[in-house]
Amino acid sequence: MRVFVYGTLTDPERVGVVVEQFEFVEEATLVGLHRVEGRYPTLVPGGETEGRLLETSDIHALDNYEGVSHGLYCRVQVQDGINVYVGDPVKLNVEETISWPGNDTFESRVRRFIEEENVHVRTTI
Repeated sequence: MRVFVYGTLTDPERVGVVVEQFEFVEEATLVGLHRVEGRYPTLVPGGETEGRLLETSDIHALDNYEGVSHGLYCRVQVQDGINVYVGDPVKLNVEETISWPGNDTFESRVRRFIEEENVHVRTTI
């Protein structure tokens, strides 16, 4: 599975602690979301984010690392089945005002935005 990473998981040493096998495929840009800082970095609507494509079969370890079961981050797919983790700005104590359109759950709003706004990964190849 390919995952667009933009924070601590861009560091090979950190990834090696989280998953047993992985490969960094290439540098990439996520178009449609930009990075903001909180307790941990997350993504919010608009702009672009530089990062890397990580390939691993251990998605459960990544989900655990990102706190998916606790609602800290949600894992969503963008184009070509590439996954990305988007953190809840409230739970991550992001200070700037963030607006994900809609009134339903955080994860639902993120998924809808990604689909409607054609959020995608641009690679250099």
